[in-house]
Amino acid sequence: MLVKFETKSNRVKGLSFHPKRPWVLASLHSGVIQLWDYRMGTLIDRFDEHDGPVRGVHFHPSQPLFVSGGDDYKIKVWNYKQRRCLFTLLGHLDYIRTVQFHQEYPWIVSASDDQTIRIWNWQSRTCIAVLTGHNHYVMCAQFHPKEDLVVSASLDQTVRVWDISGLRKKTVAPTGEDVLRIPQMNTDLFGGGDAVVKYVLEGHDRGVNWASFHPSLPLIVSGADDRQVKLWRMNDTKAWEVDTLRGHVNNVSCVLFHPKQDLIISDSEDKSLRVWDMSKRIGVQTFRREHDRFWILTAHPEVNLLAAGHDSGMLVFKLERERPAFASHGTVLYYIKDRYIRSYDFSTQRDNPLVAIRRNPSAAYNQGPRALAYNPAENAVLVQTDIDGGSYELYQVPKDGAGRDVAPQRRQVGMQPAVPYPTSLHPTSTALHSGVGVVCKDVGVGLGGLHPHLPLLGREPVLGREDAKRGHSAAAVFIARNRFAVLDKAANQIVIKDLSNEVTKKVTSPLPTTDSIFYAGTGMLLCRSEDKVALFDVQQRSTVAELSTPPIKYVVWSGDMNRVALLSKHAIVIADKKLGNSCTVHETIRVKSAAWDDAGVLVYTTLNHIKYCLPNGDHGIIRTLDVPVYLTKVFGSSVFSLDREAKPRQIQIDTSEYQFKLALAERKYDTVLSMIRNNQLCGQAIIAYLQASLGWNLILYRQELALWARLHHEKGYPEVALHFVRDERIRFNLAIECGNIEVALQSAQELDDKEELDDKEVWYRLGVEALRQGNHQIVEFSYQKTKNFERESPGSGLSFLYLITGNLEKLQKMLKIADMRHDVMGRFHNALYLGDVRERVRTLEDAGQLALAYLTAANHGLEEEAARLADALGDATPQADVGAGRLMVPPTPIMREDNWPLLTVSKGFFETLAVKDADKTGSKAAAAAAAAAMEQLDMGDVGAGWGEELEGAGAEAAEGSVGFGGEDDLGLGGPAAGGEDGEEGGWEMEDLELPAEAAEAHHAAEAASVFVAPTPGASAANLWQTKCSLVAEQVAAGAFDTAMRLLTRQLGIVNFEPLKPYFMELYQGAHAALPMLPAVPAAVVGVDRKWSSERPRQEPTAPALVYTLAQLEEQLKKAYRTVTEGKFGEALRAFNAILHVIPLVVVDTRKEVDEVKELLSIARDYNIALRIELKRREIKDDPARAAELAAYFTHCNLQRLHMVLALRSAMSIFFKLRNFNTCATFCRRMLELQPDEKMAAQARQVLGACEKSPTDAEQLNYDARNPFDICSLTFTPIYRGNKFVEDPFSKARFQPDCAGEISPVGEMSRIGQDASGLICSPTQLR
Repeated sequence: MLVKFETKSNRVKGLSFHPKRPWVLASLHSGVIQLWDYRMGTLIDRFDEHDGPVRGVHFHPSQPLFVSGGDDYKIKVWNYKQRRCLFTLLGHLDYIRTVQFHQEYPWIVSASDDQTIRIWNWQSRTCIAVLTGHNHYVMCAQFHPKEDLVVSASLDQTVRVWDISGLRKKTVAPTGEDVLRIPQMNTDLFGGGDAVVKYVLEGHDRGVNWASFHPSLPLIVSGADDRQVKLWRMNDTKAWEVDTLRGHVNNVSCVLFHPKQDLIISDSEDKSLRVWDMSKRIGVQTFRREHDRFWILTAHPEVNLLAAGHDSGMLVFKLERERPAFASHGTVLYYIKDRYIRSYDFSTQRDNPLVAIRRNPSAAYNQGPRALAYNPAENAVLVQTDIDGGSYELYQVPKDGAGRDVAPQRRQVGMQPAVPYPTSLHPTSTALHSGVGVVCKDVGVGLGGLHPHLPLLGREPVLGREDAKRGHSAAAVFIARNRFAVLDKAANQIVIKDLSNEVTKKVTSPLPTTDSIFYAGTGMLLCRSEDKVALFDVQQRSTVAELSTPPIKYVVWSGDMNRVALLSKHAIVIADKKLGNSCTVHETIRVKSAAWDDAGVLVYTTLNHIKYCLPNGDHGIIRTLDVPVYLTKVFGSSVFSLDREAKPRQIQIDTSEYQFKLALAERKYDTVLSMIRNNQLCGQAIIAYLQASLGWNLILYRQELALWARLHHEKGYPEVALHFVRDERIRFNLAIECGNIEVALQSAQELDDKEELDDKEVWYRLGVEALRQGNHQIVEFSYQKTKNFERESPGSGLSFLYLITGNLEKLQKMLKIADMRHDVMGRFHNALYLGDVRERVRTLEDAGQLALAYLTAANHGLEEEAARLADALGDATPQADVGAGRLMVPPTPIMREDNWPLLTVSKGFFETLAVKDADKTGSKAAAAAAAAAMEQLDMGDVGAGWGEELEGAGAEAAEGSVGFGGEDDLGLGGPAAGGEDGEEGGWEMEDLELPAEAAEAHHAAEAASVFVAPTPGASAANLWQTKCSLVAEQVAAGAFDTAMRLLTRQLGIVNFEPLKPYFMELYQGAHAALPMLPAVPAAVVGVDRKWSSERPRQEPTAPALVYTLAQLEEQLKKAYRTVTEGKFGEALRAFNAILHVIPLVVVDTRKEVDEVKELLSIARDYNIALRIELKRREIKDDPARAAELAAYFTHCNLQRLHMVLALRSAMSIFFKLRNFNTCATFCRRMLELQPDEKMAAQARQVLGACEKSPTDAEQLNYDARNPFDICSLTFTPIYRGNKFVEDPFSKARFQPDCAGEISPVGEMSRIGQDASGLICSPTQLR
């Protein structure tokens, strides 16, 4: 049995697969109907309207409907899209056992304990037939999949087959009088001719629980309380018993035919599920559960899946592995189908059978070939199976004279080949020349008369099976031309054998528990254990490398053996040939297969997708799949695969997306440009590039462009996106990110011209980036645009810029501007920057600060101004410390050049293209900034340029012209330059006509020499966010929003306020601040959990975490001590802290995961217990309620010492309340725990007094004999069998009306919210 999905819930009584989607319905004994996605393993929805158990449920074959029937006598029809019950059908008078939709007609058949079977028209919502005849409960009723028949099983020990052809004729196509008769069923209700008994099958000795039709043959199978499964056959006139299958040791609950194979599956209350061979009529497999009885079985109508319901949930499973065994070499695929080793040529698509493999008689039903390995040097094949705990068979594939594989010849005796050949591949004389001996064998003739419709199987050629060499091993692979290795798990050894199957060497495995081996090159093996793989050199007997991985199922090497893909159930690990530079891709759906293409990209399949993965871990979807396939080879855009029937298939895929991303990753920008210009890109992720190049619809362009630009920035290619993006706002953002201020300036000016700037944010960001690069001309221009004088932010503003660049002339202008704007602080700052004491005195005086003005004048020796101000102040003149003042002079800049000197580096490929694009528009960044700055600071336009408050300024302001960087300042615009009025004509500056190629080369060289700040690499936090999947790791990486979404999805946590301090501690603990030079902020670096001083260079893998399981265990011990000391408030805070930290803990092994879950249950129980006790202490005036709470306290799961103390407290309270009978139970429970002698003596004394009068004076809501849970919100008992809702985090139970409230256990999660469960270890993601 291969279990694909399993749930934990109440007893499952009904199951139904959706015919198309990966869904299964489960109806529970608790009254709930659950809708599960068995592929994703998630609960999609739950439906809760029945009162009591729901025993039957069924999906409609084509409509979004399902039907359910329960113990409330109601049949409900639901619409799962609308998530509600559409209507209810009433008529049955007792429990409803099963319900089923008809495959074609709008009918529902139902079976009930009222001894009737009813057929309903769900469109008209009426009962159209009542089938009577059984004289006990009808346990099951089903429609025949094709014919007008119904089969029913009853506890009256009979199986009945009903003919409903009359009902079909009357209701499906009624005419004439029949139309009037349809609603009037009274005449036909008991004994009418619409549905009549065709056969009554008697043979069971006790009540029959289930009966099923065969999907295509005239067969019925039934199971009963006599522990027998019976097989029945029927024809047009009679039905009879064929055989009885015995093996169950308790009541058979359900039995059915496998929809695709000659098997019968039954389950029973003996806790077993059995598989029977229908032809041999013997049991072939038995699966048992330790504690759970089975109740229901169902089979998927399309897929090879079964589901079984039991006492504690259900499981979805298949009986056999459907993955074919295969191996490819060059252009040839070798695979096993129908007990043949076959070859398939990818280039010619020729398919040949090569060797027949034997069927081991001791093999179980599903123990077919598991793996295949091919040796091209010796043309040998190793076939691995699970027979007898693992075995292998070595076959030699025959060749003809030219070295080609040979298909065995079939005898031409009028028989059809068992495996159809293409016309060109029909048996020819090739096999005759090979000298291969052929033996014919009759494979079988069906079911011994049971299957008249089954064709006679052809006789297949079988090569001499004595050629196969066999042995026992857990795994077998070739490692050299004439050597292969087998794994001996019992001795933990790798045994090397030659092709004669003789042992040549034995080597101890490099891992303590090696459970499989894989080929890793000549003389090399990959050895797998539960949590790692090791690269092992067999010749040297040494371990080359190790890599921690999930449990690996398959290994796929690239064609050049330089990269390897390790496939597990839900993850793919990609590494190089030394297991270094690994990256992991996680999948929520099972990974099925993988193959490398010629470019080094891994193409892999899940259940429903073909996907790709680049060597750097970037992955995506190529296309969807209708059915799962197993990849065998990738040639360009053609993917070759095998389906589950082992049929070779060729699938066309579009590789442009991953080729584009691969070219980006490898910096092959010529290829990137070629793909874009040749319109080779498609898909949602890349369409923005295409739209940018072709100028498609602007609205779509802007929507997609933001996505693609963000993608390139996150992947580290902002300069690539910059070349193609045409939206100026996004272009500006990308230019800032990659430090290209020339393009950023151009985009800012374009946005300014279009009046699209919002709050001058663009100019501010441009100024910040230009200041970082030392281009103070653009800084000045940006500050002018934002009117940033000196107060926008510390260390910014035009005045401060002019100060640090030593431009005193412009500082003087800024002083005048501040005066005109009546900006007192601006005047004072500029005067301070200039060292102008007189201006500072005037500014303070104008502002009314006469005392400060006097002190400034007196301290700096301005006696005249000081005397004048002293007269004005009179007696209020402050005492000045004359001579203590020191004139503050502006600092002298070290450099006075146009821009600060920077390192000259070459621009990247796309940055150069971006600059060329900017040049084509005629925009020269530095010149534009200088000219614009000159224009903006021209004092003649100061009123318009610096604010409305300057209107009406005098002519004095117009006289001051700043004009830096213009032609006049450089002496290029006057007569000396050779104007018309020059006497000599000046220097002869004739224009040179240069070829276009030389001009372009000059511009390119000029652009390439301009400095561009290097793009920063990805931080450790960003890498952690990409590589890590656990909540604590996302918090430590700073991705709080991602962590909160994970907590909501996994644990139903919606209140994150209690977690805030722990989030901050995790984040701070994973980062360290390194002090830098003075006035330079500290560098923050990530602290990696797996960092090692032995490796010189290592990529960040996972953040260091401050919370560990050991710390929580220490906190638990302290909390226990606090409870023992009776400090219940402090103890409650301690247990709450443990509850808050548990979601943020990461452990390494499954055992530690179980310990974390156990710790969670302990903290939950103590939280509930302590809050009960604190609640009891708050109640003073209600002794009965206090006694109830004291009793509830004793039913919490506490340590023995604490339970003794709780029982002693309850004993005392109930004795005082005179509830002696209940008090006696506390005494007995206390004595069972063996307390110390003093407390034991007290308990015996109280017990003796209580037994003299075993009565209770007060009636309380407490029943010690009925097991119950305690609602942690209302502090009331929830007795077994009553409905409840759970806290998804702690699993604490609550009354149903508490759903939707915040759980008091931890005060984080919402009661009743669906959640997947606690995930605190990478092992849970495998």
